Amino acid sequence: MESNLLTDAIADEMNQDFSEYVANLQLHMTLQARNLVPPLKQTLFDSRQQLLHQTQAHFEKLVSRQGL
Repeated sequence: MESNLLTDAIADEMNQDFSEYVANLQLHMTLQARNLVPPLKQTLFDSRQQLLHQTQAHFEKLVSRQGL
């Protein structure tokens, strides 16, 4: 009986540690995503248009440098 309680306590502690790890990982991933994705402005179309323009310019720059 006593070993059963000890096993349950260890399992609960491991579960709690794992839950804390997952929570910290989710927080870290959320913060990273905020840094990687440009914020959308008030006008959704303008923001997407600007992002498209920047992506096209970046792609064209990469392609033009490959020819060298």
